Amino acid sequence: MRSAYGVETVRAAERELMARLPDGALMQRAAAGLAAACAELMGRVYGRRVVLLVGSGDNGGDALYAGARLARRGAGVTAVLLSPERTHPGGLAALRRAGGSALPTRRENEDAATVERAIRSADLVVDGIVGIGGKGGLRPDAAPLAELAESSRAAVVAVDLPSGVEADTGEVRGAAIRADLTVTFGTHKPGLLIDPAREHAGSVRLVDIGLSLPDEAEAEALQHADVAALLPVPGAESDKYRRGVVGIAAGSSRYPGAAVLAVAGALRGGAGAVRYVGPAGDAVIARFPETLVSDQGPKRAGRVQAWVVGPGAGDDAQSVAEVLAQDVPVLVDADGLRLADRDLVRARKAPTLMTPHAGEAAALLGVSRESVEAARLHSVRELSERYGATVLLKGSTTLVASPGRGPVRINATGTSWLATAGSGDVLSGLAGSLLASGLSALDAGSVAAYLHGLAGRFAADGAPMGAHDVSESIRSAWRDVMS
Repeated sequence: MRSAYGVETVRAAERELMARLPDGALMQRAAAGLAAACAELMGRVYGRRVVLLVGSGDNGGDALYAGARLARRGAGVTAVLLSPERTHPGGLAALRRAGGSALPTRRENEDAATVERAIRSADLVVDGIVGIGGKGGLRPDAAPLAELAESSRAAVVAVDLPSGVEADTGEVRGAAIRADLTVTFGTHKPGLLIDPAREHAGSVRLVDIGLSLPDEAEAEALQHADVAALLPVPGAESDKYRRGVVGIAAGSSRYPGAAVLAVAGALRGGAGAVRYVGPAGDAVIARFPETLVSDQGPKRAGRVQAWVVGPGAGDDAQSVAEVLAQDVPVLVDADGLRLADRDLVRARKAPTLMTPHAGEAAALLGVSRESVEAARLHSVRELSERYGATVLLKGSTTLVASPGRGPVRINATGTSWLATAGSGDVLSGLAGSLLASGLSALDAGSVAAYLHGLAGRFAADGAPMGAHDVSESIRSAWRDVMS
Protein backbone atom coordinates (compact mmCIF):
# COMPACT_ATOMS: atom_id res chain seq x y z
CA MET A 1 0.00 0.00 0.00
CA ARG A 2 1.34 3.42 -0.90
CA SER A 3 0.14 5.85 1.78
CA ALA A 4 -0.04 9.64 1.57
CA TYR A 5 -0.33 12.05 4.49
CA GLY A 6 -1.37 15.69 4.65
CA VAL A 7 0.76 18.67 5.59
CA GLU A 8 -0.25 18.94 9.25
CA THR A 9 0.31 15.24 9.87
CA VAL A 10 3.74 15.40 8.25
CA ARG A 11 4.75 18.51 10.19
CA ALA A 12 3.67 16.98 13.48
CA ALA A 13 5.74 13.88 12.74
CA GLU A 14 8.72 16.04 11.81
CA ARG A 15 8.47 18.03 15.04
CA GLU A 16 8.32 14.85 17.08
CA LEU A 17 11.39 13.45 15.31
CA MET A 18 13.41 16.67 15.47
CA ALA A 19 12.88 16.80 19.24
CA ARG A 20 14.83 13.53 19.47
CA LEU A 21 17.61 14.37 16.99
CA PRO A 22 20.60 16.75 17.06
CA ASP A 23 19.89 20.17 15.58
CA GLY A 24 19.88 20.01 11.77
CA ALA A 25 20.10 16.22 11.56
CA LEU A 26 16.71 15.82 9.87
CA MET A 27 17.57 18.33 7.15
CA GLN A 28 20.87 16.54 6.55
CA ARG A 29 19.00 13.25 6.08
CA ALA A 30 16.75 14.86 3.51
CA ALA A 31 19.65 16.57 1.74
CA ALA A 32 21.62 13.34 1.53
CA GLY A 33 18.69 11.56 -0.12
CA LEU A 34 18.10 14.49 -2.47
CA ALA A 35 21.75 14.67 -3.51
CA ALA A 36 21.87 10.91 -4.16
CA ALA A 37 18.76 11.12 -6.37
CA CYS A 38 20.21 14.07 -8.30
CA ALA A 39 23.50 12.25 -8.83
CA GLU A 40 21.70 9.14 -10.05
CA LEU A 41 19.62 11.19 -12.47
CA MET A 42 22.66 12.95 -13.92
CA GLY A 43 24.70 9.76 -14.15
CA ARG A 44 27.96 11.68 -13.79
CA VAL A 45 28.39 14.49 -11.24
CA TYR A 46 31.86 15.86 -11.98
CA GLY A 47 31.68 18.77 -14.40
CA ARG A 48 27.89 18.98 -14.43
CA ARG A 49 26.23 22.38 -14.04
CA VAL A 50 23.55 22.54 -11.38
CA VAL A 51 21.25 25.47 -10.58
CA LEU A 52 19.37 25.60 -7.28
CA LEU A 53 16.17 27.66 -7.13
CA VAL A 54 16.13 28.57 -3.45
CA GLY A 55 13.19 29.95 -1.50
CA SER A 56 13.06 31.01 2.12
CA GLY A 57 11.78 27.78 3.67
CA ASP A 58 13.27 24.45 4.66
CA ASN A 59 12.97 23.24 1.06
CA GLY A 60 15.50 25.89 0.16
CA GLY A 61 17.76 24.61 2.95
CA ASP A 62 17.43 21.05 1.68
CA ALA A 63 18.39 22.23 -1.81
CA LEU A 64 21.43 24.16 -0.53
CA TYR A 65 22.81 21.30 1.53
CA ALA A 66 22.23 18.88 -1.35
CA GLY A 67 23.96 21.35 -3.66
CA ALA A 68 26.93 21.44 -1.31
CA ARG A 69 27.22 17.64 -1.53
CA LEU A 70 27.14 17.80 -5.33
CA ALA A 71 29.71 20.60 -5.37
CA ARG A 72 32.09 18.52 -3.28
CA ARG A 73 31.84 15.83 -5.96
CA GLY A 74 32.90 18.26 -8.67
CA ALA A 75 29.64 19.76 -9.93
CA GLY A 76 29.45 23.47 -10.64
CA VAL A 77 26.59 24.58 -8.40
CA THR A 78 24.89 27.98 -8.49
CA ALA A 79 22.06 29.03 -6.17
CA VAL A 80 19.45 31.55 -7.28
CA LEU A 81 18.18 33.16 -4.09
CA LEU A 82 14.60 34.39 -4.28
CA SER A 83 14.66 35.89 -0.77
CA PRO A 84 18.34 36.52 0.07
CA GLU A 85 17.59 38.00 3.46
CA ARG A 86 15.64 34.87 4.47
CA THR A 87 17.79 32.18 2.86
CA HIS A 88 18.71 29.28 5.15
CA PRO A 89 22.06 30.55 6.55
CA GLY A 90 23.59 27.17 7.33
CA GLY A 91 22.74 25.76 3.92
CA LEU A 92 24.12 28.80 2.10
CA ALA A 93 27.33 28.70 4.12
CA ALA A 94 27.75 24.99 3.38
CA LEU A 95 27.29 25.59 -0.34
CA ARG A 96 29.90 28.33 -0.39
CA ARG A 97 32.39 26.26 1.61
CA ALA A 98 31.99 23.48 -0.96
CA GLY A 99 32.80 25.86 -3.80
CA GLY A 100 29.27 26.74 -4.89
CA SER A 101 28.09 30.27 -5.59
CA ALA A 102 24.98 32.36 -5.18
CA LEU A 103 23.65 34.71 -7.81
CA PRO A 104 22.55 38.23 -6.89
CA THR A 105 18.85 38.93 -6.65
CA ARG A 106 16.80 39.25 -9.81
CA ARG A 107 15.69 42.82 -9.16
CA GLU A 108 17.87 44.33 -11.88
CA ASN A 109 17.78 43.53 -15.59
CA GLU A 110 21.44 42.50 -15.54
CA ASP A 111 20.78 40.05 -12.72
CA ALA A 112 17.79 38.58 -14.56
CA ALA A 113 19.94 37.96 -17.64
CA THR A 114 22.58 36.22 -15.51
CA VAL A 115 19.95 33.94 -13.98
CA GLU A 116 18.52 33.12 -17.39
CA ARG A 117 21.91 32.19 -18.79
CA ALA A 118 22.63 29.98 -15.79
CA ILE A 119 19.35 28.06 -16.10
CA ARG A 120 19.57 27.66 -19.86
CA SER A 121 23.10 26.24 -19.61
CA ALA A 122 22.36 23.95 -16.64
CA ASP A 123 22.30 20.18 -16.75
CA LEU A 124 20.09 20.03 -13.66
CA VAL A 125 17.73 22.49 -11.99
CA VAL A 126 16.72 21.79 -8.39
CA ASP A 127 13.39 23.32 -7.32
CA GLY A 128 13.55 24.41 -3.70
CA ILE A 129 11.31 27.45 -4.05
CA VAL A 130 8.27 26.54 -1.95
CA GLY A 131 7.60 23.76 0.56
CA ILE A 132 4.59 21.57 1.21
CA GLY A 133 2.68 24.45 2.80
CA GLY A 134 2.54 26.51 -0.39
CA LYS A 135 -0.86 27.70 -1.61
CA GLY A 136 -2.14 29.35 -4.74
CA GLY A 137 0.63 28.86 -7.28
CA LEU A 138 3.99 30.57 -7.59
CA ARG A 139 4.49 34.25 -6.79
CA PRO A 140 5.14 36.62 -9.73
CA ASP A 141 8.90 36.72 -9.04
CA ALA A 142 9.14 32.91 -9.04
CA ALA A 143 6.85 32.08 -11.99
CA PRO A 144 9.41 33.12 -14.66
CA LEU A 145 11.90 30.70 -13.13
CA ALA A 146 9.45 27.84 -13.62
CA GLU A 147 9.02 28.83 -17.27
CA LEU A 148 12.78 29.03 -17.79
CA ALA A 149 13.36 25.64 -16.19
CA GLU A 150 10.63 24.00 -18.28
CA SER A 151 11.97 25.45 -21.54
CA SER A 152 15.60 24.67 -20.79
CA ARG A 153 17.48 21.47 -21.63
CA ALA A 154 18.00 20.75 -17.94
CA ALA A 155 16.38 17.95 -15.99
CA VAL A 156 14.24 19.37 -13.19
CA VAL A 157 14.16 17.85 -9.70
CA ALA A 158 11.56 19.08 -7.19
CA VAL A 159 12.34 19.04 -3.48
CA ASP A 160 9.52 17.24 -1.63
CA LEU A 161 6.81 18.66 -3.93
CA PRO A 162 6.86 20.75 -7.14
CA SER A 163 6.60 24.40 -6.14
CA GLY A 164 3.18 25.86 -6.91
CA VAL A 165 1.12 22.70 -6.44
CA GLU A 166 -0.91 22.04 -3.29
CA ALA A 167 0.24 19.12 -1.19
CA ASP A 168 -3.06 18.22 0.47
CA THR A 169 -5.37 18.41 -2.53
CA GLY A 170 -3.45 17.98 -5.77
CA GLU A 171 -4.77 21.32 -7.00
CA VAL A 172 -2.72 23.68 -9.17
CA ARG A 173 -4.08 27.22 -8.87
CA GLY A 174 -1.44 29.12 -10.79
CA ALA A 175 2.05 28.82 -12.21
CA ALA A 176 3.91 25.73 -10.98
CA ILE A 177 7.12 23.84 -11.57
CA ARG A 178 6.97 20.82 -13.88
CA ALA A 179 9.51 18.33 -12.61
CA ASP A 180 11.06 15.29 -14.21
CA LEU A 181 11.64 13.84 -10.73
CA THR A 182 10.24 14.71 -7.33
CA VAL A 183 12.22 13.58 -4.29
CA THR A 184 9.79 13.49 -1.39
CA PHE A 185 10.68 12.93 2.25
CA GLY A 186 9.17 10.64 4.85
CA THR A 187 5.92 9.87 3.04
CA HIS A 188 4.00 10.61 -0.11
CA LYS A 189 1.74 13.64 -0.08
CA PRO A 190 -1.73 13.42 -1.70
CA GLY A 191 -0.76 16.03 -4.31
CA LEU A 192 1.94 13.72 -5.64
CA LEU A 193 -0.66 11.08 -6.50
CA ILE A 194 -3.68 13.14 -7.63
CA ASP A 195 -4.04 15.09 -10.86
CA PRO A 196 -3.54 17.78 -11.91
CA ALA A 197 -0.60 18.10 -9.48
CA ARG A 198 0.58 14.56 -10.24
CA GLU A 199 1.33 15.63 -13.81
CA HIS A 200 3.79 18.20 -12.43
CA ALA A 201 5.63 15.71 -10.23
CA GLY A 202 7.17 13.46 -12.88
CA SER A 203 8.63 10.31 -11.35
CA VAL A 204 8.46 10.25 -7.56
CA ARG A 205 11.22 8.95 -5.30
CA LEU A 206 10.49 8.49 -1.61
CA VAL A 207 13.35 9.07 0.85
CA ASP A 208 12.88 7.54 4.29
CA ILE A 209 13.89 10.06 6.96
CA GLY A 210 12.50 8.14 9.94
CA LEU A 211 9.07 9.70 10.45
CA SER A 212 6.54 7.92 12.67
CA LEU A 213 3.13 8.35 11.05
CA PRO A 214 -0.43 7.32 12.03
CA ASP A 215 -1.82 4.01 10.81
CA GLU A 216 -4.59 5.72 8.85
CA ALA A 217 -3.44 7.92 6.00
CA GLU A 218 -5.33 10.71 4.24
CA ALA A 219 -5.00 8.85 0.94
CA GLU A 220 -3.73 5.48 -0.20
CA ALA A 221 -2.97 3.68 -3.43
CA LEU A 222 -3.28 -0.08 -3.77
CA GLN A 223 -0.36 -2.07 -5.14
CA HIS A 224 -0.31 -5.54 -6.73
CA ALA A 225 -0.06 -7.35 -3.39
CA ASP A 226 -3.00 -5.42 -1.93
CA VAL A 227 -5.20 -6.21 -4.92
CA ALA A 228 -4.16 -9.87 -4.92
CA ALA A 229 -5.22 -10.15 -1.28
CA LEU A 230 -8.69 -8.79 -2.11
CA LEU A 231 -9.49 -10.70 -5.30
CA PRO A 232 -12.12 -13.42 -4.86
CA VAL A 233 -10.84 -16.95 -5.45
CA PRO A 234 -13.36 -19.85 -5.50
CA GLY A 235 -12.82 -22.73 -3.12
CA ALA A 236 -13.44 -26.42 -3.62
CA GLU A 237 -16.98 -26.07 -2.25
CA SER A 238 -17.92 -23.12 -4.46
CA ASP A 239 -20.71 -23.14 -6.98
CA LYS A 240 -21.94 -20.35 -9.23
CA TYR A 241 -24.41 -19.08 -6.63
CA ARG A 242 -21.96 -19.13 -3.72
CA ARG A 243 -19.53 -17.12 -5.86
CA GLY A 244 -22.21 -14.47 -6.28
CA VAL A 245 -24.66 -13.45 -8.97
CA VAL A 246 -24.55 -9.93 -10.39
CA GLY A 247 -27.52 -8.33 -12.11
CA ILE A 248 -26.99 -5.93 -15.03
CA ALA A 249 -29.81 -3.51 -15.82
CA ALA A 250 -28.34 -1.65 -18.77
CA GLY A 251 -28.64 -0.89 -22.45
CA SER A 252 -31.47 0.37 -24.61
CA SER A 253 -32.56 0.18 -28.22
CA ARG A 254 -30.25 3.11 -28.90
CA TYR A 255 -27.29 1.80 -26.86
CA PRO A 256 -27.36 -2.01 -26.90
CA GLY A 257 -23.56 -2.10 -26.88
CA ALA A 258 -23.45 -0.66 -23.35
CA ALA A 259 -25.24 -3.75 -22.10
CA VAL A 260 -22.85 -6.08 -23.94
CA LEU A 261 -19.78 -4.30 -22.55
CA ALA A 262 -21.12 -4.18 -18.99
CA VAL A 263 -21.84 -7.91 -19.15
CA ALA A 264 -18.34 -8.49 -20.56
CA GLY A 265 -16.80 -6.75 -17.58
CA ALA A 266 -19.06 -8.60 -15.16
CA LEU A 267 -18.25 -12.04 -16.56
CA ARG A 268 -14.56 -11.40 -15.91
CA GLY A 269 -15.00 -9.95 -12.43
CA GLY A 270 -15.20 -13.01 -10.22
CA ALA A 271 -18.94 -13.53 -9.75
CA GLY A 272 -20.35 -16.96 -10.55
CA ALA A 273 -23.18 -15.83 -12.83
CA VAL A 274 -24.53 -12.73 -14.58
CA ARG A 275 -28.20 -11.92 -14.95
CA TYR A 276 -29.07 -9.39 -17.63
CA VAL A 277 -32.30 -7.37 -17.60
CA GLY A 278 -33.18 -4.98 -20.41
CA PRO A 279 -34.02 -4.55 -24.08
CA ALA A 280 -30.61 -5.68 -25.37
CA GLY A 281 -31.04 -9.33 -24.46
CA ASP A 282 -30.56 -10.63 -28.01
CA ALA A 283 -27.29 -8.74 -28.40
CA VAL A 284 -26.07 -9.97 -25.02
CA ILE A 285 -26.94 -13.62 -25.70
CA ALA A 286 -25.36 -13.47 -29.14
CA ARG A 287 -22.06 -12.41 -27.59
CA PHE A 288 -22.25 -14.16 -24.22
CA PRO A 289 -24.57 -17.19 -24.27
CA GLU A 290 -23.73 -18.00 -20.62
CA THR A 291 -25.66 -14.89 -19.48
CA LEU A 292 -29.04 -15.40 -17.74
CA VAL A 293 -31.37 -13.06 -19.63
CA SER A 294 -34.75 -11.69 -18.56
CA ASP A 295 -37.11 -9.08 -19.98
CA GLN A 296 -39.34 -8.91 -16.89
CA GLY A 297 -37.58 -6.02 -15.17
CA PRO A 298 -35.25 -6.02 -12.15
CA LYS A 299 -38.02 -6.99 -9.71
CA ARG A 300 -38.59 -10.32 -11.46
CA ALA A 301 -35.08 -11.10 -12.62
CA GLY A 302 -34.30 -13.54 -9.85
CA ARG A 303 -31.99 -13.34 -6.88
CA VAL A 304 -28.72 -11.45 -7.17
CA GLN A 305 -26.03 -10.42 -4.71
CA ALA A 306 -25.44 -7.03 -6.40
CA TRP A 307 -26.80 -4.88 -9.20
CA VAL A 308 -25.28 -2.65 -11.87
CA VAL A 309 -27.72 -0.12 -13.26
CA GLY A 310 -27.49 2.70 -15.77
CA PRO A 311 -24.98 2.08 -18.60
CA GLY A 312 -26.74 3.02 -21.84
CA ALA A 313 -30.11 2.93 -20.08
CA GLY A 314 -31.48 6.06 -21.72
CA ASP A 315 -34.54 7.28 -19.81
CA ASP A 316 -35.43 4.01 -18.08
CA ALA A 317 -36.09 5.59 -14.68
CA GLN A 318 -38.28 2.68 -13.59
CA SER A 319 -35.42 0.16 -13.72
CA VAL A 320 -33.18 2.54 -11.78
CA ALA A 321 -35.81 2.96 -9.07
CA GLU A 322 -36.49 -0.80 -8.90
CA VAL A 323 -32.81 -1.58 -8.50
CA LEU A 324 -32.24 1.08 -5.83
CA ALA A 325 -35.20 -0.29 -3.87
CA GLN A 326 -33.51 -3.69 -3.47
CA ASP A 327 -31.56 -4.55 -0.34
CA VAL A 328 -28.31 -5.57 -2.04
CA PRO A 329 -25.23 -3.57 -3.07
CA VAL A 330 -25.86 -1.44 -6.15
CA LEU A 331 -23.51 0.23 -8.61
CA VAL A 332 -24.97 3.26 -10.39
CA ASP A 333 -23.34 4.50 -13.58
CA ALA A 334 -23.95 6.67 -16.64
CA ASP A 335 -27.68 7.34 -17.24
CA GLY A 336 -28.44 5.82 -13.85
CA LEU A 337 -26.60 8.72 -12.19
CA ARG A 338 -28.89 11.18 -13.91
CA LEU A 339 -32.03 9.22 -13.11
CA ALA A 340 -31.27 8.22 -9.51
CA ASP A 341 -33.20 10.07 -6.82
CA ARG A 342 -30.74 11.38 -4.25
CA ASP A 343 -33.11 10.83 -1.33
CA LEU A 344 -33.63 7.23 -2.40
CA VAL A 345 -29.88 6.69 -2.60
CA ARG A 346 -29.33 8.26 0.83
CA ALA A 347 -32.08 6.12 2.35
CA ARG A 348 -30.56 2.84 1.20
CA LYS A 349 -29.19 0.49 3.87
CA ALA A 350 -27.13 -1.64 1.51
CA PRO A 351 -23.94 -0.20 -0.02
CA THR A 352 -24.16 2.05 -3.07
CA LEU A 353 -21.25 2.67 -5.44
CA MET A 354 -21.54 5.57 -7.89
CA THR A 355 -19.09 5.76 -10.81
CA PRO A 356 -19.23 9.18 -12.54
CA HIS A 357 -16.70 10.74 -14.84
CA ALA A 358 -15.91 14.42 -14.33
CA GLY A 359 -18.81 15.66 -16.47
CA GLU A 360 -21.35 13.52 -14.64
CA ALA A 361 -19.93 14.53 -11.27
CA ALA A 362 -20.17 18.18 -12.28
CA ALA A 363 -23.86 17.76 -13.17
CA LEU A 364 -24.57 16.08 -9.83
CA LEU A 365 -22.73 18.78 -7.89
CA GLY A 366 -24.10 21.67 -9.93
CA VAL A 367 -20.66 22.97 -10.93
CA SER A 368 -18.57 23.07 -14.08
CA ARG A 369 -16.58 20.11 -15.36
CA GLU A 370 -13.44 22.25 -15.14
CA SER A 371 -13.95 22.84 -11.43
CA VAL A 372 -14.28 19.08 -10.81
CA GLU A 373 -11.12 18.33 -12.77
CA ALA A 374 -9.22 21.09 -10.96
CA ALA A 375 -10.28 19.87 -7.50
CA ARG A 376 -10.76 16.13 -7.86
CA LEU A 377 -10.21 15.26 -4.20
CA HIS A 378 -12.70 17.84 -2.95
CA SER A 379 -15.23 16.81 -5.61
CA VAL A 380 -15.18 13.08 -4.83
CA ARG A 381 -15.49 13.72 -1.10
CA GLU A 382 -18.32 16.22 -1.57
CA LEU A 383 -20.27 13.89 -3.84
CA SER A 384 -19.83 10.99 -1.44
CA GLU A 385 -21.16 13.04 1.46
CA ARG A 386 -24.13 14.42 -0.49
CA TYR A 387 -25.33 10.98 -1.56
CA GLY A 388 -24.16 8.95 1.42
CA ALA A 389 -22.54 6.59 -1.06
CA THR A 390 -19.12 5.41 -2.11
CA VAL A 391 -18.06 7.36 -5.19
CA LEU A 392 -15.56 6.31 -7.85
CA LEU A 393 -14.56 9.42 -9.79
CA LYS A 394 -13.10 8.26 -13.09
CA GLY A 395 -10.19 10.05 -14.71
CA SER A 396 -6.44 10.04 -15.25
CA THR A 397 -6.17 9.36 -11.56
CA THR A 398 -9.31 7.57 -10.41
CA LEU A 399 -10.40 8.38 -6.86
CA VAL A 400 -12.65 6.25 -4.65
CA ALA A 401 -14.15 7.82 -1.52
CA SER A 402 -16.65 6.61 1.07
CA PRO A 403 -18.68 8.85 3.40
CA GLY A 404 -16.72 10.07 6.42
CA ARG A 405 -13.08 11.05 6.61
CA GLY A 406 -11.41 7.73 5.91
CA PRO A 407 -8.61 7.45 3.36
CA VAL A 408 -9.44 8.16 -0.26
CA ARG A 409 -8.19 5.45 -2.59
CA ILE A 410 -6.14 6.64 -5.56
CA ASN A 411 -5.59 4.61 -8.71
CA ALA A 412 -3.21 5.48 -11.52
CA THR A 413 -2.79 2.16 -13.35
CA GLY A 414 -4.60 3.37 -16.44
CA THR A 415 -3.54 4.80 -19.77
CA SER A 416 -4.84 7.71 -21.80
CA TRP A 417 -6.01 5.16 -24.39
CA LEU A 418 -8.79 4.22 -21.94
CA ALA A 419 -10.55 7.45 -22.94
CA THR A 420 -12.68 5.51 -25.42
CA ALA A 421 -16.40 4.84 -25.76
CA GLY A 422 -17.65 1.95 -23.63
CA SER A 423 -14.62 1.73 -21.38
CA GLY A 424 -16.68 2.89 -18.40
CA ASP A 425 -19.33 0.25 -19.11
CA VAL A 426 -16.69 -2.47 -18.79
CA LEU A 427 -15.51 -0.94 -15.52
CA SER A 428 -19.06 -0.90 -14.16
CA GLY A 429 -19.62 -4.56 -14.91
CA LEU A 430 -16.27 -5.50 -13.41
CA ALA A 431 -16.89 -3.54 -10.21
CA GLY A 432 -20.45 -4.87 -9.92
CA SER A 433 -19.18 -8.43 -10.18
CA LEU A 434 -16.68 -7.78 -7.38
CA LEU A 435 -19.52 -6.35 -5.27
CA ALA A 436 -21.52 -9.54 -5.86
CA SER A 437 -18.55 -11.66 -4.80
CA GLY A 438 -18.57 -9.98 -1.40
CA LEU A 439 -16.15 -7.04 -1.57
CA SER A 440 -17.11 -3.77 0.10
CA ALA A 441 -18.02 -0.84 -2.13
CA LEU A 442 -14.65 0.81 -1.42
CA ASP A 443 -12.68 -2.35 -2.18
CA ALA A 444 -14.78 -3.30 -5.21
CA GLY A 445 -14.34 0.14 -6.75
CA SER A 446 -10.63 0.29 -5.96
CA VAL A 447 -9.83 -3.22 -7.21
CA ALA A 448 -11.94 -2.77 -10.34
CA ALA A 449 -10.21 0.52 -11.17
CA TYR A 450 -6.81 -1.12 -10.67
CA LEU A 451 -7.57 -4.14 -12.87
CA HIS A 452 -9.36 -2.02 -15.48
CA GLY A 453 -6.41 0.36 -15.74
CA LEU A 454 -3.94 -2.50 -15.98
CA ALA A 455 -6.09 -4.22 -18.59
CA GLY A 456 -6.17 -0.97 -20.55
CA ARG A 457 -2.37 -0.86 -20.58
CA PHE A 458 -2.15 -4.46 -21.75
CA ALA A 459 -4.80 -3.96 -24.42
CA ALA A 460 -3.34 -0.74 -25.79
CA ASP A 461 0.36 -1.57 -25.62
CA GLY A 462 1.03 1.90 -27.01
CA ALA A 463 -1.67 1.88 -29.70
CA PRO A 464 -5.40 2.67 -29.96
CA MET A 465 -7.86 0.06 -28.72
CA GLY A 466 -11.57 -0.32 -28.03
CA ALA A 467 -13.54 -1.14 -24.90
CA HIS A 468 -13.97 -4.76 -25.97
CA ASP A 469 -10.18 -5.06 -26.03
CA VAL A 470 -10.10 -3.89 -22.42
CA SER A 471 -12.61 -6.52 -21.36
CA GLU A 472 -10.58 -9.22 -23.11
CA SER A 473 -7.45 -8.13 -21.22
CA ILE A 474 -8.97 -8.26 -17.72
CA ARG A 475 -7.92 -11.89 -17.35
CA SER A 476 -4.32 -10.98 -18.22
CA ALA A 477 -4.41 -8.20 -15.64
CA TRP A 478 -5.86 -10.59 -13.04
CA ARG A 479 -3.09 -13.14 -13.71
CA ASP A 480 -0.44 -10.44 -13.56
CA VAL A 481 -1.66 -9.30 -10.15
CA MET A 482 -1.84 -12.84 -8.80
CA SER A 483 1.55 -13.95 -10.12
